[in-house]
Amino acid sequence: MNWNTNEFVWLDWAILIAGIVAVVLAVWYAVEKDKKAMKGADSQDYLFGKGEPWYIIGAAIFAANIGSEHLVGLAGTGAKDGVGMAHWEMQGWMILILGWLFVPFYQLLSSKMGKIITMPDFLKFRYTKTTGSWLSIITLVAYILTKVSVTAYTGGIFFEYLLGIPFWYGALGLIAITAVFTVFGGMKGVMTLSAIQTPILIIGSFLVLFLGLAALGGGSVAEGWTQMMDVCSKMHDGYGTTHMFHWSEGDPMYKEYPGFVVFIGASIIGFWYWCTDQHIVQRVLGQSRGESNEVVMRRARRGTIAAGYFKLLPVFMFLIPGMVAAALAQKGEFDMSNTDAAYAFMVKDVLPAGVKGIVTVGFICALVASLAAFFNSCATLFTEDFYKPMRKGRSEAHYVFVGRVATVVVVLLGLAWMPVMMSMDTLYSYLQNIQSLLAPAMVAVFALGIFSKRITPMAGQWGMIVGFLIGMLRLVTNVITQNGEAEMTGAFWTSTAWFWQTNWLLFETWLLVFIIVLMYVVSMFTKKPSAEQIAAITFTGSYKEMIRQSWNVWDIVASVGVIALCAAFYAYFW
Repeated sequence: MNWNTNEFVWLDWAILIAGIVAVVLAVWYAVEKDKKAMKGADSQDYLFGKGEPWYIIGAAIFAANIGSEHLVGLAGTGAKDGVGMAHWEMQGWMILILGWLFVPFYQLLSSKMGKIITMPDFLKFRYTKTTGSWLSIITLVAYILTKVSVTAYTGGIFFEYLLGIPFWYGALGLIAITAVFTVFGGMKGVMTLSAIQTPILIIGSFLVLFLGLAALGGGSVAEGWTQMMDVCSKMHDGYGTTHMFHWSEGDPMYKEYPGFVVFIGASIIGFWYWCTDQHIVQRVLGQSRGESNEVVMRRARRGTIAAGYFKLLPVFMFLIPGMVAAALAQKGEFDMSNTDAAYAFMVKDVLPAGVKGIVTVGFICALVASLAAFFNSCATLFTEDFYKPMRKGRSEAHYVFVGRVATVVVVLLGLAWMPVMMSMDTLYSYLQNIQSLLAPAMVAVFALGIFSKRITPMAGQWGMIVGFLIGMLRLVTNVITQNGEAEMTGAFWTSTAWFWQTNWLLFETWLLVFIIVLMYVVSMFTKKPSAEQIAAITFTGSYKEMIRQSWNVWDIVASVGVIALCAAFYAYFW
């Protein structure tokens, strides 16, 4: 047998099938064991899970973030634009903000409300019920438009180029398998799958990186790195793709990522995603099961620190292999007219027979875990924030069933949206624009709600609604004007060019500033928050001491390590 074949052979298929069967059995065993320990169905356990070790929390946060958009989109972007997109991935430092600043606030509110909170719970308590309901609606819409459909779409592309499976078979198969897994596995299944796939994904991806560099460098990884940097530094009319900031207006990437604004825009999206998005925060909120706040905070914080280190890896796992693929393509190793196929080509061309099968098992687990996390979060939001308030006093088994039905509905809506999404312009541009239009309202409302006692309940409500509506209006103009690139004529389009033609990162930044100003203005003319609302974000002396007891010097050292590694990456690719 040819161990260096560039195709899947019988050994790869045998390993792939055996690996999937083994993973299914491992998850089934973990779920059944957990059910026996729970002594029956419990909606809180199904939706949130129980207290997990810090390293499992870190792996779950990491796995929830990694999806097929990384395997396809990030590697493809690396092949096309180099490290320009690394701002959105080099955000281990942002996850520390979740652990050190937001976890104590969320835990305080959970203890006051006597339950594990969802993000809409927080807004309902701090602002108004309408504010929380709007967040639930916005989040569910965002998951359908930017998570479920995008992940399934890019997963279909990955399977098509790697395994030769027709696009729609791969996309629909991924959604169907994930839906079944989520319905019967719940959060325990997601956690278990995350723990299984994380080491396989990391090891497999680094094999792709190092073997790809060795192939590029004639057997030398160091020489391969040098050649990759040399080839990529000459791309884009000589401006290169080996630097994260683009300062010159002549640089082809300047129009899309102008100067330092790219860091600000990426940080706004990162703050929303890592600190306030139910999809991520649920991984740490589900850790308060019959233990003291101090123990829960310590475990949750250490989980976020572990996730901070994990988050340093995707750039090396996906983006830089995309750059290696671009360099190999220039050497004539393979035809890469479609940059989205970069990672699939790397797996097929540089990994030996047998290893391809093992690595693909990890990739499939990553796709399922990522989609399952989205499905689970959607079920949580619907059950906890819409159904339970309307149908109180039902059995726990009933609430679990409703969560499962909500999962199926989300799947169907994601499938219904896919043809519309596929008819639009470039997928990654679409995804970035959606996030940039949703993030400002979330960031303003959450940050001011926690860190400012002057912001009134109505200010939060109007900040959320107005920010979302402005964002959706911009989205409509993006669709009509092809993200501002189309030549629009007429008095209306000429007079509103400032709105629809402004760079998406600049628009995002100014939208955030506008919402913050709006919330302060509304606060001047509306009723102040109640004493109970202020108490929910005020740390008493005893609570501050409990927070202090929840960390030690090693937590600080580990956190500084994350920041130092992020800074080192920025320094190298400045």
